[in-house]
Amino acid sequence: MLNETNFLDITLLGREYRVACPPDQRVALLRAAGHVDGKMREIAEKTRNNIAERLAVMAALQIAHEHLGLNQELPADHQKIELEIGLDMDELRGRICCMEAELDAVLQSG
Repeated sequence: MLNETNFLDITLLGREYRVACPPDQRVALLRAAGHVDGKMREIAEKTRNNIAERLAVMAALQIAHEHLGLNQELPADHQKIELEIGLDMDELRGRICCMEAELDAVLQSG
C-alpha cells in the first residue's frame, strides 16, 4: 500500500483548515496546531492585530527562531532526546516542511 494519506481538520484563530496527514501523525499535528494557535493568539494580544495571515507569519518566525536557538545551544540534548524516544530530527524537520507547504497551499487557496 502506498503512503496512505488522510485529512485532518485543524483550527487556527477560530478558522478551520483541512490538511493532509498520515494517520500515525494525527496527534503530533494536532499538538503542533495547538502550539501555533497559541503563538498566534499570544501575538494577537500583544500587537492588537487580528489579520490571520500576518499573525501566522509572525508566529512562524517566532517558532523558527526558538527552534533554531535550541538547535544551536543544545545539540547534545537533542541527540539524547532522539535516542531516548527514537525520534529522528531530520525526519521530523522534513515532515514539518511538508506540513508548512500544505498549510501554505491552503492559505493561498482560501
